[in-house]
Formats: sequence, structure tokens, C-alpha cells
Amino acid sequence: MIRTHMNRVRTGSRKSWTNTRNHSNTLPHTLRTNAGGKRIPTLPHTPDVQRATRRQLFGAALFGGVVLAGALLTSPDAAITRLHALAARPALFAPALLAGYLLRPLVAWPISVLSVLLGFLYGPVAVPVALAGAVLTCTPAYLLARRTGEAGLFGRAGDAGRGFFAATGDVRGLTGLRLMPLPPDPVSYGAGLSGLSPGRFVLGTALGECPWVVTGVLLGASLETLTVDGVGAGLPLVVALAALAVLVLGGPLYRRWRERRGESTGY
Repeated sequence: MIRTHMNRVRTGSRKSWTNTRNHSNTLPHTLRTNAGGKRIPTLPHTPDVQRATRRQLFGAALFGGVVLAGALLTSPDAAITRLHALAARPALFAPALLAGYLLRPLVAWPISVLSVLLGFLYGPVAVPVALAGAVLTCTPAYLLARRTGEAGLFGRAGDAGRGFFAATGDVRGLTGLRLMPLPPDPVSYGAGLSGLSPGRFVLGTALGECPWVVTGVLLGASLETLTVDGVGAGLPLVVALAALAVLVLGGPLYRRWRERRGESTGY
């Protein structure tokens, strides 16, 4: 009788241990211990994660090849010349301009190309339209990134982005990134992977792109002949906006660094 009871206890223990082991295999993260002794979640190196990473790398390489081919085979000057020719026919110019903003990410042109065109045609009053176009042209990359899922390499990038925006705040962090002289589309991808809400994405993009758009429109308004060759914001403005971005982001990131340093050292 005692032996039967002991067998039941052992059997129950094995079942309990087996259930615990099986349950742990279903967890999306495993735990590791950092330098401060705190257990934090990490993504496991499962076959599914590895397959997702390979798919994502292949898709990114394919998309990058398409963008590179588009950038090499198309000319911004030729495009804005065609758009300028349609300016006298608003019924054709409006949809053509809309298509230009939507397709711009596929050829990796700077947003300023279209801002200069609007400034050349309409002068400073075109700033609101150009700013709306700048937000619109950043949106496809953001929406695409939101549909990539949370596994694989993009999942890790999303975790890093969420940490960044948790430290800076969504709108403040995106505004600071837009103020930097960075390509707009990688910033949009990062915002989408990080899970920013559409409203905060639009607001942060509008605030950060505003100085660049205003500069592009004013440059276009000052031109006597429409061209984008050699037209740029200029080094002083680039340095000034980069310094402003550092001021916007520096405080929150420094506080986050101090908090992590305190956790790792135990103080």
C-alpha cells in the first residue's frame, strides 16, 4: 500500500514536470539573466524564427533591388519636368502629383524633389500641400512594416524600436528622427515595426518634416528655372537641424541610459 502511494506520487511528479516543460515550450520568449541579475525575456532561436528571418532577409533584398533599379533608371529632373507640363491642367496634375508622392519610395528620391516643384509653381503658399504630401509619401513604408509580424529579424528590430520610443515618447522620438538628415523611408519602417499608432506617426512625421518641407518650397520659389540638380538644404541648415534633433532626443535617452546603468550596477 505504501509502495502504491509512492508510485502515485512519483507518477504525479513526472506528469507535473512534463506539463511544466511542455508549457514552457509554448512560451514566445525564454528568460536570460542580465549583468544585474534581472531575468529578461529574449526570443528563442527556434526553426520558425529562423525561417521567418530568412524570408524577411530575402524580401528585404528583393525590395531593395527594386528600389535600386528604380533609382538608377529614373531621373528626378525628368519626372518633375513632366509634372510641370501638367500644371496648367489641374484635373491631370492633381492625380499625377498624388501618384508621385505615393510612388516616390520605390525610387528612393528625397521628398524635397516634390517640395521644390510645388514651391516653383505656387510659391510659399504651397507649404501646407507639400507638408501633407510629405506625410503621405512616408505612410506606405510605415503601413508595410506594420504587417511584417513580430517574428524573426524584424521582430528584434521592433523590440529595439519599442525600447527607443518608450524612452523618448512616440511623437517626440519620431520628430527627433525626422529632424536628422536621414532617409525618410527607413525611419518610417522603424516606426511601423515599433508599433506606433497612426495618429502619432502622422503627428511626429509632420513636425519633423516641416523644416525640410519649408526649405524645399522656399528653394523652389527662388528658382528661375525648374531643376533639382544641385538644389539642397545646405550644410548650415543640416547641421542646425541635426543639433536640434540632439536636443530633442538627448535628454530622454540620457535618462534611459542612466537607469539601465543603475540596474546593471545595482545602485
